Amino acid sequence: MSALTKLPAGSLTEETTVRTDDGAALAVTVLGPLSPGPGSGTTVVLAHGWAAGRRVWGTVADRLIRDGHRVVLYDQRGHGASGLGTEPISIRRLGADLAAVLGETGSRDAVLVGHSGGGFAAMEYATAEPSLARRLRGLVLLGTAAHDQDTPDSEVRMMGSALFSRALARPALGRRLLGQTMGKKVDPCALEVNRQMFAAASPQVRADCFSSSRGMDLRAKLAAVTTPAVVLAGENDRVIAPALGKAVAASLPDARFEQLPGAGHMLPLERPGDVVRAVAGLLARPRP
Repeated sequence: MSALTKLPAGSLTEETTVRTDDGAALAVTVLGPLSPGPGSGTTVVLAHGWAAGRRVWGTVADRLIRDGHRVVLYDQRGHGASGLGTEPISIRRLGADLAAVLGETGSRDAVLVGHSGGGFAAMEYATAEPSLARRLRGLVLLGTAAHDQDTPDSEVRMMGSALFSRALARPALGRRLLGQTMGKKVDPCALEVNRQMFAAASPQVRADCFSSSRGMDLRAKLAAVTTPAVVLAGENDRVIAPALGKAVAASLPDARFEQLPGAGHMLPLERPGDVVRAVAGLLARPRP
């Protein structure tokens, strides 16, 4: 059983900790809507990718609360202010962590947004708990895949190496190393935010995350997920090929795929407006 420990909170922001069944303390932020709007009464849960954190959703979250949504965002285990539990990092474990966050924050009927590895967690949750997934208002999957994520040993070793970490700690060099994760004509501030998050991630957690998706193939299970979905992929994504996002949409019974011209992998930083638009489009659909 997971347990929620609430910390002192203001009227619009609540900082909480969700403790998972293997003892991981997950740092969660709950943002109330700034004013009544078209999204009033709907919760949007944001799951970030590997070597990122809640910070990646800053602009997305701000626009969502301005539209009247309640927003829940959390640091995945081992990232940001979240700890590790007794179980090793795996796709199944990350999906179970997400289930704990959804349950303990009262967000079972939310729109669930997952980027990259956060998309893996969202799809794992939806396929592992189909009866609960049917209560979701929608799925928005960004720069993600359901298969073909067998990270080579050389890349896993790099993610965990001290040399790579030292390089990431140097701003100009770190931005250059991570430049391939972003598209063209990106705001330099977005490049720096991406570097800071990546540099802050533990080398061991980076390595464990990137090795955890080996052998993953959720496509057959996704056929049973009837939740309306939007899958967005950057045209210039060199981390997860857009074709893999298209395969995710093809595996889901009720999904729309969209490729964003000029965008790379880091869609929450690069194209926050498109993410918010995808959420709004799902909510404009009448509930079954």
